[in-house]
Order: sequence, then C-alpha cells, then structure tokens
Amino acid sequence: MKKRTLGFWEIWNMSFGFLGIQFGFALQGGFMSRIFQTLGAEKDAIPLLWIAAPLTGLLVQPIIGYLSDRTWSVKWGRRRPYFLIGAILSSLALFFVPYSPALWIAAGFLWVLDASINISMEPFRALVADKLPNSQRSYGFVVQTLIIGIGTWIASNLPWLVSKLGVSDSAPLGVVPMSVKIAFAIGAFVFLISILYTVFTTTEYPPEDMEEFEREKAKKNNFIPDILNNIGSMPLTMKKLGVIQFFSWFAFFTMWSLANPALTEHVYKTPAPIEAAYDMNLPAQAQAFDIANTAFQKSSNLVGSAMGIYGLSSMAFALLLVLYTSKRNINRKLVHMFSLIFGGLGFILMNYASPENLMYCFILIGFAWGSILSMPYAMLSSSVDPKKMGVIMGIFNMFIVIPQIIAALGGINFISGLLGEEAINAMTVAGISLIIAGLCNLLITNKNAISYQAEEL
Repeated sequence: MKKRTLGFWEIWNMSFGFLGIQFGFALQGGFMSRIFQTLGAEKDAIPLLWIAAPLTGLLVQPIIGYLSDRTWSVKWGRRRPYFLIGAILSSLALFFVPYSPALWIAAGFLWVLDASINISMEPFRALVADKLPNSQRSYGFVVQTLIIGIGTWIASNLPWLVSKLGVSDSAPLGVVPMSVKIAFAIGAFVFLISILYTVFTTTEYPPEDMEEFEREKAKKNNFIPDILNNIGSMPLTMKKLGVIQFFSWFAFFTMWSLANPALTEHVYKTPAPIEAAYDMNLPAQAQAFDIANTAFQKSSNLVGSAMGIYGLSSMAFALLLVLYTSKRNINRKLVHMFSLIFGGLGFILMNYASPENLMYCFILIGFAWGSILSMPYAMLSSSVDPKKMGVIMGIFNMFIVIPQIIAALGGINFISGLLGEEAINAMTVAGISLIIAGLCNLLITNKNAISYQAEEL
C-alpha cells in the first residue's frame, strides 16, 4: 500500500503525545536523583536506585511492540490503545512519586513510572513508521524530536518556575519540597492530556494484508520464540546502530542519574547535606542543616533548569532539521556522528563550567539529544520489515536499556572512579562515551539507512 504524504500538522498531531511522554522523562531524569538524595541516598548508590528504569524497558518494550503489531481495532487502531494505557498509569505514578516516604518506595514508583512510559513510547516510534512513506521518515522523527525538545525544556524548568511563584523549596528532613510536588502534578496532567490529544486526532492504517494479519494474530504461545527469532535474524545495520545506541545511552543515563550530585557539588558548591554530620537535637545544628538543605534544593532547581537547556537546544536543532528535511534529503549518518561528538564535548567541558556558562555545555548536549531521538530511528525504519515495526522497535530498545543496566550495576562508579572520587568525573565518562558513539557511525554502510533512496514505481 502506497502511503500518502502527510502535512506538517498531521505529523504534529500524531506526535503531540510525545510532549507528555517527555514531561514524564524530563521530570524523571532531572529530579529523581534529587528525590533520592532528599530521602537520604548516598551519591554512589544513586545509579543502582535507577536500575528499575532500564530493567522495565528491557522487559516491557519488546512485549508491547510485539502485542501492538498484533493489535487492530477499527475504532482504536493498532498503537493508540497502548498510548492511552501508558498515559493513565504514568500520570498516576508521576503524581505520587514525590510523596514517597522512603527510598524503596521512591524506587518502586520509578519502576512503575518507567514501565508505564515505555508502554506509550515505543508504539509512538512505530506509529511514525506506520503512517509515513519512507521519504518522510526523517521528517517525521525530527518533528517528534521538536515536540520532545519543547517538553524537555518546559518540564525541566517546572520546579524553578513553581518556586519563583512563591512555593517553598524548604522542607523537613526526608521530605520532598512542595515546589517539586506541584511540578510533578503538572507533569501528570500534561502527560494525560497530550496523549488524549493524539488518540483522538489521529487515525491509523489497517494491516496491509488483513488475512495474513488474522492468521498471525491467531497463533498462540509464540511470543518468546518470535522475539528470539527476530533477535537472531537482526539485520546487520540494526546491530551497528545498536553499538551506537549502547554508548549514547550509557552517556545519557550517566547524566540523568548523576548530573544533580555532580553539578550541585562541582559547579554550584552546594552539595546535599549529610544528616550524620549534624546533631539535629541542637537547634543551631538543625538550623544549619536546614540552611544547607535549602541551598541544595535551590541549586537543584538550577541544575534542572540548566538541563532544560539541552531540551531547548534539541528543539532548535530539530526545527532546523524540520525545515531542511521538508525540502531536501540529508545524510543521517554524518548528522548523527557530528551531533554526538558535539554532545560529548559538552559533557567534558562541565569540568570547567561555572554557573554562568554551564548552559553552553547543555546546548552542545542538546545537539546530541536531538539527533539521538530522530536519526537512529529514521535509519532503522528504512532498513527493516515494516510489518514487524513494533517488535523491531521494542528489540532495538535493548541497545538502550542494556548499557543503562550496566551503568546502574556499577559501571559508572567503576569507570569514573578511575579518574577520581569527585562526582563530576562521571560527566567526563559520559563525554568520552558519547564521542565513541559518534565515531561508531562510521560503521554504517547501508545506503537506505544513510539517506532516503527514491522508491521504485
């Protein structure tokens, strides 16, 4: 079936739900470590507390991809039911996570949140490939990236904005400030509303061969064999892209889990106070702790806002790509390579950053982020069987979550420890990893992946 060329607003509508997904990811990535630290976590333990996120992605995304490939409803389509289920669960988790009374409960909410976001996210990737002809794939993923950039910037600034409106950043020992609670509640609302917008403004194509679809759907108990078969028959281009994804996502997981302790300590000089260093029975000591904790919470707001810059930068980068890809073809491989290298330099330069120039580091990181969210998927979708797009996107996610699991289980602490004890060394490791990812683009040789090839008539 020849797919029609879609206009900008049609592509915008089908991708708008990603605004909510990115609100969830940005709040999770920018402030979960802050919540963990507020609840008493040591900085070396933070990556391990994050392990629920990649583990759920490893399990959930191939399952959801497989199921969505085998789903069809005249009313709800193929991918949209999963958008909606994920949105409801994610919104609930976002609202409740800042009210966690203990570390293990916060880690549990992170598990629920990430699993729910994953239910929504990969079907969105597959929807772009479902709806758009090959000539518009780069354009579609770039529009999606533009929306993601908007979501990242706004969500990352929410605690700072709420604080500026007069909501307190102060809180008793072990309690998350009200500014963070309100920010997460806003995120929960935006997540649900944006997904609903896409669900009710977007239609989907039915399976090209309905008889074959029904036969596949009727097969029972083939999930694990089918997943394993698709992993075993993975195209070479997908494997090469997987190497790039491995180093890319190792870098960004490092940022999400350790940027807050690294930057509050190294750039803002306001590390999280350690309760054991204060005698809370003495009023003067309790007051000193409160002053130190409030300073940490305020600098954490600034770290979140600084991280929002990479969302703004990725948005600007995506906008330029939207304008270009709407008219011309691009070399996806070179765009991705140089974008990742720029991002790696941004991480490394954090070692020399001040509060005033930290934003420039995140501008560079935004180039990498904008490319990560579009180019690999455009390259992949042009290189695989469209009938298996959901399960392929889910399996592709393995190359995202496995490096995060390795990082969480001690990879970050071990490698950064070779450079010294300061948390900022983790950002150097992230930078090196991202530069390696960029250079790995030289492995890509598939012409269909590198750029759009005119379809045969």
